[in-house]
Amino acid sequence: MHDSSQVTRLREALADADYTVDGCLDALGPQAYGALSRSETVPALRSLRGDGGPLATLIRLFLLQTRVPLAQARTALPFDEAVAGGLLARDGDEVHALVDIRPYGEADTDWWVVSDLGSGIGGVSGPVRPDHVLGIGGASTTLAGITIREQADRVLDLGTGCGVQALHASRHARAVTATDVNRRALDLTRLTMALSGIANVGLAEGSLFEPVERETFDLIVSNPPFVISPKGRFTYRDGGLPGDEICRRLVAEAPAHLADGGYCQLLANWQHVKGEDWQDRLREWLAPTGCDAWVVQREVQDPAQYAELWLRDAGDHQSAEYAARYDAWLDAFERDGVEGVGFGWISLHKSGSERPVAHIEEWPHAVEQPLGAEIAAWFRRQDALRSHDDAALLGTAFRLASAVLQEQTGQPGAEDPEYVVLRQQRGMCRADRVDTVGAALAGASDGRLTAGAIVDAIAELLGEDQVALRDAVPGPLRSLIADGFLLFPETPAP
Repeated sequence: MHDSSQVTRLREALADADYTVDGCLDALGPQAYGALSRSETVPALRSLRGDGGPLATLIRLFLLQTRVPLAQARTALPFDEAVAGGLLARDGDEVHALVDIRPYGEADTDWWVVSDLGSGIGGVSGPVRPDHVLGIGGASTTLAGITIREQADRVLDLGTGCGVQALHASRHARAVTATDVNRRALDLTRLTMALSGIANVGLAEGSLFEPVERETFDLIVSNPPFVISPKGRFTYRDGGLPGDEICRRLVAEAPAHLADGGYCQLLANWQHVKGEDWQDRLREWLAPTGCDAWVVQREVQDPAQYAELWLRDAGDHQSAEYAARYDAWLDAFERDGVEGVGFGWISLHKSGSERPVAHIEEWPHAVEQPLGAEIAAWFRRQDALRSHDDAALLGTAFRLASAVLQEQTGQPGAEDPEYVVLRQQRGMCRADRVDTVGAALAGASDGRLTAGAIVDAIAELLGEDQVALRDAVPGPLRSLIADGFLLFPETPAP
């Protein structure tokens, strides 16, 4: 469906039926709508029982991937054009969807994302096609949530898939380039943009940075085909390079395509290899970039868990080749000495600093999305910490971040707690253990007294030497600043 008037009529039909995120939630109710995120359709089918209206018909077709009566399909959308455009197929007096058209959006806008039917719901049984275009999932929404949403001139969505990242970027960028090696992905992304009324997204076909060889961007986002597999079978997940090489290559090549001050953010998998520290492996990736970098490992799976996850993802658990493919995956991991696979995200900032910061951590705990603003603030804090020596830090009046609680743990009746923890209620939701001095420093930081003045008062209260305490505090102070517990004074408005 490439004719603009046909797309317009389809978009109008979807909107008129209130086939939106809010409309579907109202029609199904929170329980049934939530079950859909787990690929369970029975609650939704129960909610729609007896409803033959346009909205119910569209939900059955695209979200539940069930057949609907021909008459209802003709009422719900421009049927003949949808069939001619490859969106629907007729089987006698019934109609079924050939693609997934899913409501999506931000708080103040509605979009429609076109992808292939998923293997987890009734529309597809067994393995998916090699050029399968994945729909909206946990990975794409995670990347959208961590992306820095600052105004940008040019944004690159590398490996766009069904176009989710390009949709978000279209709202804060003058121009977006969406690339993919899979031509079918570009075709469906083109329809996604047209249905959603997006005009500032251009498409380019090719692998990695090949389509934008001499171009630079203010922001690069990528949900790449990061799966570490013994054989590249599906373009949406298998990069065709050995091990975790595709993610390493993305990190290595991204800086050349970043404008000064630009960011690159991607989801990634990395191998945990026997006899090698996984953080050292990532440091080797980051060192040549010259960029500030923040890597967060969210999860680690052993080889068996990892193979099972991606075999199920492709519907292979329903095939006769399941055991052989499972065995081949474990053989490959054993041969390469892979003891586990890490899942997480990598953010780069082309700060131009001669002393780039590379911070690699494991944080499997809950976070509060969206995190884009927190990630941008983290990079700003690195810039500020670089420009302040210890004396300058002690001469700065910090303020405690909002939504920070102090927790004390100790034996009942004890005069002093065994330890004190500062806990964030927002963003990364960190919990940092501090000593008495750190807790007192955080509690007294309200933007009026300098850190040095507070330390001097603490030393007097505790009967400690002021000079010695001033010498000891900058290290812990830098940690509290880096983790976002203490904030630099706000820059005055110009």
